[in-house]
Amino acid sequence: MPKTQIGWEIYPDGLYQFIMRAQKEYSKGLPIYITENGMANPDVINRQGEIDDAARIDYLNQHLAAVKCAINDGANVNGYFIWSFLDNYEWALGYEKRFGLVHVDFETLKRTPKASYLAMQHALQKDV
Repeated sequence: MPKTQIGWEIYPDGLYQFIMRAQKEYSKGLPIYITENGMANPDVINRQGEIDDAARIDYLNQHLAAVKCAINDGANVNGYFIWSFLDNYEWALGYEKRFGLVHVDFETLKRTPKASYLAMQHALQKDV
Protein backbone atom coordinates (compact mmCIF):
# COMPACT_ATOMS: atom_id res chain seq x y z
CA MET A 1 0.00 0.00 0.00
CA PRO A 2 1.21 3.54 -0.69
CA LYS A 3 1.93 5.69 2.34
CA THR A 4 1.87 9.39 3.09
CA GLN A 5 5.11 11.25 3.73
CA ILE A 6 4.52 10.67 7.44
CA GLY A 7 4.05 6.93 7.00
CA TRP A 8 0.25 6.59 7.10
CA GLU A 9 -1.30 4.12 4.68
CA ILE A 10 -3.29 5.43 1.71
CA TYR A 11 -6.05 3.03 0.66
CA PRO A 12 -8.89 4.68 -1.29
CA ASP A 13 -10.43 1.29 -2.12
CA GLY A 14 -11.01 0.88 1.61
CA LEU A 15 -13.31 3.91 1.51
CA TYR A 16 -15.21 2.37 -1.40
CA GLN A 17 -15.51 -0.96 0.43
CA PHE A 18 -16.67 0.73 3.63
CA ILE A 19 -19.32 2.77 1.81
CA MET A 20 -20.66 -0.32 0.04
CA ARG A 21 -20.72 -2.33 3.27
CA ALA A 22 -22.44 0.48 5.16
CA GLN A 23 -24.99 0.75 2.35
CA LYS A 24 -25.72 -2.97 2.36
CA GLU A 25 -25.60 -3.78 6.08
CA TYR A 26 -26.54 -0.58 7.89
CA SER A 27 -28.03 2.33 5.95
CA LYS A 28 -30.04 0.18 3.52
CA GLY A 29 -30.72 3.12 1.24
CA LEU A 30 -30.59 5.93 3.79
CA PRO A 31 -28.19 8.74 2.87
CA ILE A 32 -24.51 8.26 3.67
CA TYR A 33 -22.27 11.21 4.51
CA ILE A 34 -18.48 10.98 4.58
CA THR A 35 -17.85 13.46 7.38
CA GLU A 36 -14.04 13.38 7.64
CA ASN A 37 -11.62 12.34 4.94
CA GLY A 38 -8.21 13.85 4.44
CA MET A 39 -4.52 13.43 5.03
CA ALA A 40 -1.81 14.95 7.14
CA ASN A 41 1.18 16.31 5.28
CA PRO A 42 4.34 18.16 6.35
CA ASP A 43 3.33 21.29 4.42
CA VAL A 44 6.00 23.94 3.90
CA ILE A 45 5.57 27.49 2.61
CA ASN A 46 8.02 28.13 -0.24
CA ARG A 47 9.82 31.41 -0.98
CA GLN A 48 6.90 32.57 -3.12
CA GLY A 49 4.55 32.12 -0.15
CA GLU A 50 2.84 29.06 -1.66
CA ILE A 51 2.22 25.57 -0.30
CA ASP A 52 2.52 22.86 -2.94
CA ASP A 53 0.73 19.90 -1.40
CA ALA A 54 0.47 17.73 -4.50
CA ALA A 55 0.30 14.59 -2.37
CA ARG A 56 -2.91 15.86 -0.72
CA ILE A 57 -4.42 16.70 -4.12
CA ASP A 58 -3.64 13.17 -5.31
CA TYR A 59 -5.09 11.71 -2.09
CA LEU A 60 -8.32 13.68 -2.47
CA ASN A 61 -8.63 12.82 -6.18
CA GLN A 62 -8.23 9.11 -5.42
CA HIS A 63 -10.74 9.16 -2.56
CA LEU A 64 -13.29 11.23 -4.47
CA ALA A 65 -12.98 8.74 -7.34
CA ALA A 66 -13.70 5.93 -4.86
CA VAL A 67 -16.80 7.78 -3.63
CA LYS A 68 -17.94 8.37 -7.21
CA CYS A 69 -17.47 4.66 -7.96
CA ALA A 70 -19.58 3.76 -4.91
CA ILE A 71 -22.31 6.14 -6.08
CA ASN A 72 -22.19 4.59 -9.55
CA ASP A 73 -22.54 1.16 -7.90
CA GLY A 74 -25.70 2.24 -6.07
CA ALA A 75 -24.55 3.80 -2.80
CA ASN A 76 -26.67 6.72 -1.64
CA VAL A 77 -23.81 9.09 -0.77
CA ASN A 78 -25.19 12.58 -0.21
CA GLY A 79 -22.10 14.35 1.11
CA TYR A 80 -18.32 14.29 1.35
CA PHE A 81 -16.46 16.57 3.74
CA ILE A 82 -12.71 17.06 3.55
CA TRP A 83 -10.81 17.04 6.84
CA SER A 84 -10.10 19.78 7.20
CA PHE A 85 -10.59 23.26 5.82
CA LEU A 86 -7.98 24.83 8.13
CA ASP A 87 -4.89 23.44 9.79
CA ASN A 88 -5.87 23.03 13.42
CA TYR A 89 -5.02 21.56 16.78
CA GLU A 90 -5.50 17.79 16.68
CA TRP A 91 -6.51 16.27 20.00
CA ALA A 92 -4.03 13.38 19.65
CA LEU A 93 -1.27 15.07 17.63
CA GLY A 94 -1.33 18.71 18.71
CA TYR A 95 -0.02 21.12 16.07
CA GLU A 96 2.42 18.53 14.69
CA LYS A 97 0.36 17.35 11.67
CA ARG A 98 -1.33 19.57 9.11
CA PHE A 99 -4.59 18.39 7.57
CA GLY A 100 -6.08 21.61 6.19
CA LEU A 101 -6.64 22.96 2.72
CA VAL A 102 -5.58 26.30 4.19
CA HIS A 103 -2.27 26.68 6.03
CA VAL A 104 -2.49 28.44 9.40
CA ASP A 105 0.55 30.08 10.94
CA PHE A 106 -0.17 29.18 14.55
CA GLU A 107 1.82 32.15 15.87
CA THR A 108 0.30 34.93 13.72
CA LEU A 109 -2.89 33.09 12.62
CA LYS A 110 -2.18 34.15 9.03
CA ARG A 111 -4.05 31.88 6.61
CA THR A 112 -2.61 30.83 3.25
CA PRO A 113 -4.61 28.71 0.79
CA LYS A 114 -2.63 25.64 -0.26
CA ALA A 115 -2.48 24.18 -3.77
CA SER A 116 -5.10 21.63 -2.63
CA TYR A 117 -7.49 24.49 -1.76
CA LEU A 118 -7.04 25.94 -5.24
CA ALA A 119 -7.49 22.50 -6.84
CA MET A 120 -10.74 21.90 -4.95
CA GLN A 121 -11.92 25.42 -5.80
CA HIS A 122 -11.25 24.69 -9.48
CA ALA A 123 -12.97 21.28 -9.30
CA LEU A 124 -16.07 22.79 -7.68
CA GLN A 125 -16.32 25.47 -10.37
CA LYS A 126 -16.50 22.89 -13.18
CA ASP A 127 -19.83 21.80 -14.58
CA VAL A 128 -20.96 18.79 -12.60
